[in-house]
Amino acid sequence: MKRRSFLKSAAILSTAGLITPAIATTTTHAQETCSTDGRRRFTLVQSYNVTAPEGSSGVVKLWIPVPEETHFQQLRKLTFRGNYKDAYITADNSYGAKTLFATWPDSKGKMEMTVEMVIETLDWEPEKSGDLKAYKTPKKIRYPVDVERYLLATTHMPTTGLVKQTADKIIASETDPLKKAHLIYNWVSANMFRDNSVIGCGSGDVATILASGKLGGKCTDINSVFVALCRSVGIPAREMFGIRLGKSIKLDKYSRTAFGSADTAGLSNVSGGQHCRAQFYLAGYGWLPADPADVTKMRLTEKKEHSDANVQAVNDYLFGNWEMNWVGFNYGRDFDLSPDAEQAPINNFGYPYAEVDGDPVNYYEPKVFVYDYQSQE
Repeated sequence: MKRRSFLKSAAILSTAGLITPAIATTTTHAQETCSTDGRRRFTLVQSYNVTAPEGSSGVVKLWIPVPEETHFQQLRKLTFRGNYKDAYITADNSYGAKTLFATWPDSKGKMEMTVEMVIETLDWEPEKSGDLKAYKTPKKIRYPVDVERYLLATTHMPTTGLVKQTADKIIASETDPLKKAHLIYNWVSANMFRDNSVIGCGSGDVATILASGKLGGKCTDINSVFVALCRSVGIPAREMFGIRLGKSIKLDKYSRTAFGSADTAGLSNVSGGQHCRAQFYLAGYGWLPADPADVTKMRLTEKKEHSDANVQAVNDYLFGNWEMNWVGFNYGRDFDLSPDAEQAPINNFGYPYAEVDGDPVNYYEPKVFVYDYQSQE
């Protein structure tokens, strides 16, 4: 076994250029693609071709994230095939992150797998629909046990020191949780910037980002700062790691590419479409969506200032609303996969992860870990 250091952050996915028959023969119906109530249906086909790192051999293990079941997304079908020895679904980890786990007895031959998911989504728009107008902050704030964990620090998201100092400056004397979250959101979207030189989705190392004074990164970096700042002032918050599935309908007028894209038949190569979003929790109400990272992406893509009217329109929408041309996998952060991985804990589980006899397959190298994602609406 050859041990090596490995970046446990998001990765760039390579493209194999494959479109399976299930995708190629799918018929697109206009009423499904442009549903008036925000409901959409996607078929996501993932093709894997795993190769052992140089100097590694032995048992091969592959962990693939599977979508969470929520009110805004449903996994309607999951099928998989390949030359693996064993493959099964598990959620036996501290976050309950649903996982498709596959193994091969050795790494000498081809290691191939194809996974097909049929996913239905529904736009999540509590702010736009006016749900919050009737909300009133409880006099005594209590959080359910399963929510309290999202107040805690993790390795990459401390809640004390510079993080707490920064959050305190942002909220000043504000005490209302919703207003505090909004102040933090606006600070993050205005003061952070998207840095396309960052590999994958970024590592979300909040303390390092704030200490550097260079408030840049990609979606995991930016939304992790929002989450950590919220937690530090008593607001439960979390990231949800997932992937874009196709074209944006509601935000397309502000940017044709920043929020997802597809061809005229609804087909999209989403091999590099991983995207992290954020949520925060209001006592007496529940979870709410946010995505300051996509504000910074749109601003960079369209080369606009933050004060631009279109940027502000996107900024307003993405506090309290998600357009669901995207699917979320899980909320896992700095945790152990199950079955246990040799290299643990992992930073997050937005990308598939593989090991050969305990050596992680470096998914930064397209020739080593080849996989292709195609989504059809």
